[in-house]
This record gives sequence, structure tokens and C-alpha cells, in this order.
Amino acid sequence: MRNGGRIAAAIDVLTDVVNRHQPVKSAARDWGKRARYAGSKDRAWVSGLVLDALRKRNSIAHAMGDDSPRGLILGALAHAWGWNIRQIDDAMDEDHAPSKLTLEERERLVMAPDPVAPPHVQGDFPEWMAPMMARVFAEEAVVEAQAMAVRADVDLRVNTLKVDAEKASQPLRSAKAEESPLLINAFHIPARDPSERETSLESIPAYSKGWVEVQDAGSQIAAAAANAQAGEQVLDYCAGGGGKTLAIAAQMQGKGQIFAYDVDGRRLSALIPRLKRSGAHNVQLVHPSEPTQLVDLAGQMDLVFVDAPCTGTGTWRRRPDAKWRLKEKQLEKRMQEQEEILAAASAFVKPGGRLLYATCSFLMEEDEDRVAGFLATHPDFSEEDAAEAAIASGLLTEEGAAAVKRYRGPTGSVRLTPRRAGTDGFFFAVLRKAG
Repeated sequence: MRNGGRIAAAIDVLTDVVNRHQPVKSAARDWGKRARYAGSKDRAWVSGLVLDALRKRNSIAHAMGDDSPRGLILGALAHAWGWNIRQIDDAMDEDHAPSKLTLEERERLVMAPDPVAPPHVQGDFPEWMAPMMARVFAEEAVVEAQAMAVRADVDLRVNTLKVDAEKASQPLRSAKAEESPLLINAFHIPARDPSERETSLESIPAYSKGWVEVQDAGSQIAAAAANAQAGEQVLDYCAGGGGKTLAIAAQMQGKGQIFAYDVDGRRLSALIPRLKRSGAHNVQLVHPSEPTQLVDLAGQMDLVFVDAPCTGTGTWRRRPDAKWRLKEKQLEKRMQEQEEILAAASAFVKPGGRLLYATCSFLMEEDEDRVAGFLATHPDFSEEDAAEAAIASGLLTEEGAAAVKRYRGPTGSVRLTPRRAGTDGFFFAVLRKAG
């Protein structure tokens, strides 16, 4: 495909996302089925342009004076990809391209960003969230949000149950993986140009052998704060696909027992092939259809890890379409769920044990507020220094240790963001039950 046809395709895909409320992945897949002639590079180009248009939706719409799919896609070419008017003109002259630029579009495409635009425009976040952004980031709300409107790196965790970092590094060179600056047993693949196709990690032998797992560095640091010890009894209460279950299993060196539970049995089932690939033999799945399994664990756990369901604001770099679907009622629902989950999970912590609460959200309403609410109704728990817990695991580099100390809150919890640490937005707090 030539660029003109790709631009037209991107407008079509974004139209489905905006008007039919489809996730980008689904809309792009549907377009790919209709456009059998499109190759993998074409699909990557189209998806990349759509995602960048969504990452910067507010600022592009403001610059273009147009929030239609056409306006957003054309604006993304200029304001996200750095195309000049001549490049855009050339593409619009090609076969299968959209109609040529109007005079107003041409004028808008060369305008500089508006330095006095409202924060939600400059930062590309929903307007209703402005008070929450200001609460957590104060005068840095715009720059923090802008760092969430770019493409994310890919982070890999080395599975030390099978291999060490040095050995794992050799086959990862083909994917241009670099050592993580934050974690000793991790690598990251810098974000590529959005028009380029990403390397398929599944095609790398190190992945199929179970040597590495895809896991954001922020998530890895939160798992490190669990500081799980060999021989402990651990419950991953919201295990989902099992990323943190596997990370904790590696910390425990295959000794002790990890119980992986999730209210959604389908998500839990996705952990089975990952377990086989990882070689973790001390993990037991607790299926929601067998509640007695869970009841028997009450008061027995050294560690209960709660990666709570949340709004996912910390993953906006990877899922920009979700940013614009988020509504106040959804946040309120998540906050109630988090309260209920924390209270339920705490029943499994034994005296002297610990409860780790984490979210992939940067909102204080889902983070500090939920921890404070829990502590107010559970006086037998107290908050500890989560940064020191992560450092004590021995999994952080000097730079990683400095980061968690720098972004430790007044009560001991830690919040990481793309701007602060180059990770997804992540929050974690460590709570100790009285002995």
C-alpha cells in the first residue's frame, strides 16, 4: 500500500473506534480482514497512526479545530509524526487517498501548539479528570500526562528459575533488547517508530523456552516489593493472567507455595500455559468454582498480593483508546470494588504477615485513599515502607532503588509513572498485620 491508501485506512479504523466504540485492536483486525491486500507493515503503519491520534486526541483536535477521525488522523501526521505539508500533500495526491487538504486544514497543520490551552488539552486527558490530575501531580500534571501520551517500551523479566540474565541476553539481541536501568534481571526494548512493525517476541526462542516473560518494569518493581521468601505461603488474590504470580515464584526459587486466585476463571486459565513454560512448580490454581479451596487458606498466608482491578490509567501509553472511554461512574465502581477486595483479601493474612496492595493507576482515589480507608477499619494492620521492601528484594539496580526512594510517599507507598521512572503508571503499598 502507498501512504495515501494507508491514511484512508487509518481514518476508517479510527471511525470505527470513535463511532462504534470498538477497541483499536478489534477495529484494526476487522479492517485487515476486509483489506486482504494489506501486508504486515501496512497494518503496523495504520494501527500506529490510529494509536498516536488517540494518544494526543485533545491536543490534535484543538490544533486542527476538528475532532473528526479525518481531522485527528491528519493532525497526527503533522503533530505526532512530524510530517510537513509537502509530505502530506504528496500522500493525498496518490490513488485511494482521502480528498485533498482544505485551506483551513493546511493552515491548521502548520500552527504551533497553543501554550495557553487548558491542562486537559495540553496533557491529552479527559476534562473531567482535571481535578484528580492536579491533586496527584499538582503543577506537573501536564508534563506527567504528556509522558503518558507517547509509545511505551517493552519490558522483559528474566525467569531465573531457568536462566540467568547473562545467558538470556544473547538471544534477545535480535530484538534489540537492552539491560533494564531499574532491575537486575530484566531487559527493555525501546519503543520503535510508530509506523514500524514491532518484533514478535513469540518468535524469539528465549520466549518459547520460558527464559523471559513480558512484564512492565513498574509491575516487576511492585512484585519485588512483595520480597517473597523461599518457603513462604503466598496468595495472589487477583492473579489474572499470572504475571506477578510468576515473578513471585521466581523470587521464592520454587520453594514454598503460591496460590493463584481470580474471580474470573477464564483469566486464571490463561495462566496454565505460562506456568508450563516457566517451570514454576510451586503454584496452585484456586478456581472460583471451588470456594472451599480459598476458605481453607484463611489466616494462613505470609503474603497476600492484591493487584486490584482499577481504571488502568497507568497503561494509557499502551491503551490510549481506554483513556477516552473512562467515565466517572466506572471510577466509582472500581473504588467500591477495591474496598471490598482489600477487606476480603486481608482475611487470609496470618498474624505478622503482610498484604501488598497495587494498582496500575496513578489516581489517589484508587491508591492512597483506598489504603487509608482500609487502615481506618482494620487497626490490626499498619503501613510499612514499600520502597525499602522493594530494595530488600535485591532485584533493583542502584538507579531502581533511587527511583523508589525518590517517589516514596509520606506514608511509605510508592508511585511510579512514565515521566518519573520510564514505567507504566503503578502504585504499591505494603501493609503488615500485627503479630
